[in-house]
Amino acid sequence: MTSVALVRYGMIPEVSRFLVGEELSGLGRGDRVVVRTHRGLLLGTVLEVVGQPALAPVFERVGSDADAAPNDDSPLSPVVRRASADDLRSDEQNRNDTHTAFRDWRNRIAEWNLDLELIDLEWTLDGQKLILYVLNERGPDCTKLALQAAAAGLGIIEVQPVTSDGLVAAPDPSAGGGCGTCGCH
Repeated sequence: MTSVALVRYGMIPEVSRFLVGEELSGLGRGDRVVVRTHRGLLLGTVLEVVGQPALAPVFERVGSDADAAPNDDSPLSPVVRRASADDLRSDEQNRNDTHTAFRDWRNRIAEWNLDLELIDLEWTLDGQKLILYVLNERGPDCTKLALQAAAAGLGIIEVQPVTSDGLVAAPDPSAGGGCGTCGCH
């Protein structure tokens, strides 16, 4: 029977609900898993298996959005697999690579005159995307950082602002506004 698990993932941790297929029954607290997130494949840790999908309210994210209303129209992502020894080694190598790259990214941000403070880096498990966590509100300098990185040929980069309240959510595109508050979109 399919169940739902709460899984913590990411360098700046997020907690989400993920579907657990029958082939992964027996998952429990502390088990390491690979999950498909809005950022890509990441290594996560099971916090709790909370029940069946029909009995568990669906949330895009739990934690910073814990007060949000259930979103029953949005399907949950599945737990892809139990983390293998290769997954754990890849994650460790990615962490080592980000420690090495941290100074280079801080230097780029300073060279590009961006008013951002880099606080952490994270590669997706498959190495397809680098996530730059910056201490800042979402704004033009975050966009400029992503554009400068793309123009420099530095691969797929996602800039994730973080404040003292946690991760800054992307604006809801259906709410209009986008680049400003005029609502012209």
